[in-house]
Amino acid sequence: MAKQLKRFKTSSIIFIVIIALMIIPQTRQPIQIFLQKGIAMVVKPSVIDASERLKLSSYDWKLQDINGEVFNFSSGEGKVVVINFWATWCPPCIAEMPSLDKLYQQYEANDDVVFLFVSNEDTAVIRDFITEKGFRFNAFQSTTQYLKEFDVSSIPRTFIISKQGEIVIDKYGVADWNSDTVKETIDELLIAF
Repeated sequence: MAKQLKRFKTSSIIFIVIIALMIIPQTRQPIQIFLQKGIAMVVKPSVIDASERLKLSSYDWKLQDINGEVFNFSSGEGKVVVINFWATWCPPCIAEMPSLDKLYQQYEANDDVVFLFVSNEDTAVIRDFITEKGFRFNAFQSTTQYLKEFDVSSIPRTFIISKQGEIVIDKYGVADWNSDTVKETIDELLIAF
């Protein structure tokens, strides 16, 4: 009986400590990011069946990068496009960023692949986050309404679009973007007509 009581007290204390850590703002986000990274290790984005893919209705979307340079989405027409909607305060976004940055680095020299990391936060906040984390990608903010096909109501949300304008991957939530599946998909889209 004394052993059971001691186990109960120990498990109760552990439970209370975990709850306290999740409530305290300074520890909540790092714990959430850690848990999301664990999820990202097993979640791989899946490719949408060809018969179910949406095609972009237009490429009429303007963005601006964190250096003030204007980017017209129409310049991505005929290219493979990776779009990630994210925020610096979002634990799942932060958890998947290292894999997205690695994917970006693999294709950054390829002019037929466009990466758009889109956030609606203040430019200084985005720039500081990217610098602090040592990411190499550039980030963008919409200056016009994004396309209706994106319909982003929660983040992170990532799309991979074919050269023909079809949405090949549409993933809500955290994932491993530097996976073989994603790289093989991009490589296949690059050689498709």
